[in-house]
Amino acid sequence: MRIRIVDAFTDRPFAGNPAGVLLLNSFPDDAWLQNVAREVNHAETAFAHRLPEGGEADWALRWFTPATEVALCGHATLATAHVLRTTGTHEGPVRFATRSGVLITTPHEDGSVTLDFPTAPLTRADIPEGIAEALGAEPLTAFDTGPNVGDLLVELADEKTVLDLTPDHRALRGRSARGIIATAVAEDPGRGYDFVSRCFFPDVGIDEDPVTGSAHTALAPYWSERLGRPGLTGLQASPRSGRVRTELRGDRTLLTGRAVTVIEGELLV
Repeated sequence: MRIRIVDAFTDRPFAGNPAGVLLLNSFPDDAWLQNVAREVNHAETAFAHRLPEGGEADWALRWFTPATEVALCGHATLATAHVLRTTGTHEGPVRFATRSGVLITTPHEDGSVTLDFPTAPLTRADIPEGIAEALGAEPLTAFDTGPNVGDLLVELADEKTVLDLTPDHRALRGRSARGIIATAVAEDPGRGYDFVSRCFFPDVGIDEDPVTGSAHTALAPYWSERLGRPGLTGLQASPRSGRVRTELRGDRTLLTGRAVTVIEGELLV
């Protein structure tokens, strides 16, 4: 079977967030899926297979980190939609059946893809004891992002503070179901983005995720309310970096980005 490595939320190779993508006839057992994800060793590997016509979805989709299966993943969904489009396997919008419900992706003529995801419900939370020491910066506020995302979102003082973080990943473990989203408003919106973020997920085997689509379903409502606009652009300022265009539509959030296939090969096992 063919296996591809796709850089998502970027228009150039070796940036954005890499994901493995495998198109299957059906899902093998979970142990095999987990072993492949561990072998690929990227933040997520996506596994998809076509569903019978006439149902509520076109393809079934699951996502695995090197350590576990996750309930929602933006960049690997974008990567899968990109593979379906560029290989001619599926034309037009794709309805994916996932653990987070039916997710729809829509390709555009300019090569970008829009993901229609559930908006994360934000609930104000107490700032956990020791989180400032673990992150290396004092949070201003903290919010729980609900069961699908499973992160603690914390706002920091400014963009520079986010960029300069050197967290103690071991000390960040156990702070939420998945990890920590650190964010701040952009210092200069003239640079083409409205807010910055970094995401740390040591509990699921990812110290820092390069670009996290699912986190933007929480960042979009947070910053849209603060900045008074439904449409924003976020910069995830990891070493690989990437941008996500967001549009808040009530209980749904649209995430738009590009992707580039960088490796295609044959899986022999």
